[in-house]
Amino acid sequence: MHERHQPRPAGHHGYQAGGQPAAQPPFSPVDAGLSGTGLVADDLYLLAHDDRTGKPMLPPRPLGVGLAGALLAELMLAGCIGLRRDGAVVIGEHVPRQAVAGHVLLKQIADEPGPQPVRAWLRFLARDAARDVALRLEQAGYVEHVRSWVPWHPGRWVPVDPDWAFAPMLRVRSALDPVRPVDAHAAVLAGLAVASGLGFRLDQYQTAAGRSAGEAVAQLGHPGLRELIAQTQVTVSSAVLSHRT
Repeated sequence: MHERHQPRPAGHHGYQAGGQPAAQPPFSPVDAGLSGTGLVADDLYLLAHDDRTGKPMLPPRPLGVGLAGALLAELMLAGCIGLRRDGAVVIGEHVPRQAVAGHVLLKQIADEPGPQPVRAWLRFLARDAARDVALRLEQAGYVEHVRSWVPWHPGRWVPVDPDWAFAPMLRVRSALDPVRPVDAHAAVLAGLAVASGLGFRLDQYQTAAGRSAGEAVAQLGHPGLRELIAQTQVTVSSAVLSHRT
């Protein structure tokens, strides 16, 4: 049994458009736990791990690339970055310099001598994305690190509440419901889940009359997000192929 932790407010680690820290509205622990942190990578991480044991459902490389795509998607949803026509990642024109300097990933992007292709960023961020997102979720009160009894084994981050860990699946389901309008967060989460290799988790909620993850992504009004999801899927496929050869 794991002691239930009071989560931080949704948006605690988020940024609004322009890179300003999100406000922290009043909340109840239960509502905040089920609503999540409001960040795509956090939801994708929980979706990619068993909601009770924390065991990953994907190999490390596809998981890392998928989470890298989600970290970039968070900044894109907030209006902090965009994609040029050639696929290079650029800082948004109206993002304050102070916001760039205060955000690790934005600063990394800004410090490059020139705009880098999105696939280069996906490969670079994939190396530490799982650890970085797990630490963020731990700080927010959603997971806790449990040491392994096996010597030299790194242990595992385990959800403190299975209901909170399962809640991202409910958000994905909303993207597949043709009756509901497409929500950008849910559509991006569904698209990145499929791109990462988690389509099998969505299949149980897919019906003949339902909306597919691809259809939800196609309805996104942001072409950069659609391209980011497509490039994430290509990079995941490349990582899987290189691992097999």
